[in-house]
Amino acid sequence: MHYVHPFTVLQLDNLRRQAMGIVAARLSRAEPPLRREVVEYMLDADSHAWSIRRSKANFFRVTALLSGAASTARWLADVCRWKNPAATVLVHVLFVTLTCFPDLILPTMFLYMSAVGLWNYRRRPRRPPHMDASLSCAEAVHPDELDEELDTFPTSRPNAVVRLRYDRLRSVAGRIQTVVGDVATQGERVRSLLAWRDPRATALFTAFCLVAAVVLYVTPIRVVALVVGLYVLRHPRFQSRMPSAAGNFFKRLPSRADTML
Repeated sequence: MHYVHPFTVLQLDNLRRQAMGIVAARLSRAEPPLRREVVEYMLDADSHAWSIRRSKANFFRVTALLSGAASTARWLADVCRWKNPAATVLVHVLFVTLTCFPDLILPTMFLYMSAVGLWNYRRRPRRPPHMDASLSCAEAVHPDELDEELDTFPTSRPNAVVRLRYDRLRSVAGRIQTVVGDVATQGERVRSLLAWRDPRATALFTAFCLVAAVVLYVTPIRVVALVVGLYVLRHPRFQSRMPSAAGNFFKRLPSRADTML
């Protein structure tokens, strides 16, 4: 039934709160009784409420998740700069081999992941996971932040405390607003490539797409990939410290941020 006619977010929240109330009422009659606040905390009843400690913890979780991709990008940049010539030559050989024999790409990827899994076997967890205070940012939490997390909704604190917390929230939200605005600007620049907001840029991009379509139609894709890869991995002697023409062209594209108040 819930697949054909799915519940709304409000209905799901009401069902979750009713189930929590049933569990809390049953555990309150146990021996020893368990208070309702403990049940609500264990079931994350207020997980949607604002908590700067939880926000920091989630930010560090995302940072740790993306650290692998960031380290890979740094390693690739070092390869392109020829900081380790042996590694760069090995990458050249591997890239040319995979380009000439594309059937080996997927087997190589799965072989690499299986090797990583076998390598991490010796570092496998030996005990069940437990509550991590450092991951939860609970070791050095400020008393005011903890009081804000345990505050009622609507708040029951004095106006001075609420004003201080509001100013702190504004500073955090300001940084989030800047990041969201930058992401929106980059997306609008991509969309403006074909929107004729800048007639010269759209005409150049349209002509480039037409030439690229003709070139890719008459040229095998592996030859194009090989040329592009060797161009990216070229020696620093043939690289320029100035920004690329494509990056400069993209940064000059218009966005809707120019028309905002």
